[in-house]
Amino acid sequence: MTTTAQPTRPHPGLTLGSLRVDTPVVLAPMAGITNAAYRRLCAEQGAGLYVCEMITSRGLVEGDQHTRDMLVFDELETTRSVQLYGTDPVYVGRAAEILCADYGVAHIDLNFGCPVPKVTRKGGGGALPWKRGLLAQILEQAVRAASAYGVPVTMKTRKGIDEDHLTYLDAGRIAQESGCAAIALHGRTVAQAYSGQADWDAIGELVAHVDLPVLGNGDIWEAGDALRMVEHTGAAGVVVGRGCLGRPWLFRDLAAAFAGDVPAEGFRATLPRLGEVRDVMRRHAELLCHHMGEERGCKEFRKHVSWYLKGFPAGGDLRRALALVETLDGLDRLLAELDPDAPFPVAELGTPRGRQGSPRARVVLPEGWLDDADGAGCAVAEDADAGSGG
Repeated sequence: MTTTAQPTRPHPGLTLGSLRVDTPVVLAPMAGITNAAYRRLCAEQGAGLYVCEMITSRGLVEGDQHTRDMLVFDELETTRSVQLYGTDPVYVGRAAEILCADYGVAHIDLNFGCPVPKVTRKGGGGALPWKRGLLAQILEQAVRAASAYGVPVTMKTRKGIDEDHLTYLDAGRIAQESGCAAIALHGRTVAQAYSGQADWDAIGELVAHVDLPVLGNGDIWEAGDALRMVEHTGAAGVVVGRGCLGRPWLFRDLAAAFAGDVPAEGFRATLPRLGEVRDVMRRHAELLCHHMGEERGCKEFRKHVSWYLKGFPAGGDLRRALALVETLDGLDRLLAELDPDAPFPVAELGTPRGRQGSPRARVVLPEGWLDDADGAGCAVAEDADAGSGG
C-alpha cells in the first residue's frame, strides 16, 4: 500500500562521516544490475548514493580479473561507492585499502546481509553477524584501513539468520563500537530471503538502540513508501533495491519526496507514459553499450525488458523480440512499435518487483555455526565470486 504523504519540511540529508548525501537514498548493490551504466542512469533521474555491485575482498586482494572488471565507474561518477564482501578480517582490511588507494572510492559498504546459500554455507553474508567477535574484527580492520584515507565505512545486514537467531541489535552495537558511519537494515531474515513482508518495526528498534544513522531497506516500491518508512522507523534514510528495477525514475520521485516537493495529486501525476519509458530504455541500452561495447551491452539490456514493460500493453511477439535484441539499431526499430501514449499501469504501483521466492525451511550454514555466537575466526574462506547483495 502506497501513500502520497509528504514531509512537512525538506529532509536534512544524510551524513556518512566525511560524505554528505543531500537526498537520503542509497541504491542497493544488485549483482548483474547496478553496473556503471545503471548507476549513471539512476543518477540522471535523481540524487542519492549509488553503490557498485558487490565484490569480494579476496578476489580484489588476489588480483582476480573478474573482480577488477566489476570495478568500472562512469566518467561522471564523482562519488564512487563500493560494497565489499568478506569473511576474513585481514583480507577485508587489505581490500578496503586497495579500494581507497587505487580506485579513489568515497564510501565502502560491507555486506552482512546476502542470503544466497553459497555465501551462507561459508558463514558469510547474513550468517556472519551471528559470530559477534568475527564481525567486530572485520569491521575494525575495514574502518582502520579506510579511515587513513578519510573514507567512511558502513555495513548492511538483516534481522538475523531466522526468527530464532536474530542478530541485528548486536550488529548495530558492534558497528557503532567499531566506528562505522552507518548501518543499513533489511527488515527480513536470511531464511525469508526476499519473501514475505519486511519488518519495519525492527528497523525502528535498531534506530532506538544505536546512536549512528540507520538506513531502512525492504518493501520500498514507491516514493511514498520511503516517506512512510522514515516516519514509521525514524531512519536517517532508505536503501532501495528491487523497487527500481525497470523504474529508474523512482529516484526522481524519491528526490522530490525528500525535498518536500510532492505534487498535489500525489506521485501518480508524475507517472511516465510508455513513450517516456521507451526513451529511458533507449538511454539505458546506450549507456550499457558505451561501457561494454554494443554486442555485450545489448545482451545485458535484455534482462531489463520485462521489468520496464511490466503491465504495459506490448504484445508477446514484441516482448520476445526485445528480449533478443542484438544492436541499437534493432532496438530502435522495435521500440518504435510501442504506443507512446499508453498510460502507466497504475495497478502495478506498490507491487513487488524482481525476485521474491519462498521462505527457506533451513538456512545452509557451516557445521556447528550456531553453537558459539562469540566465535571470532570460524568462517570458511570466501569464494572469489560470492554472488549477490542482501
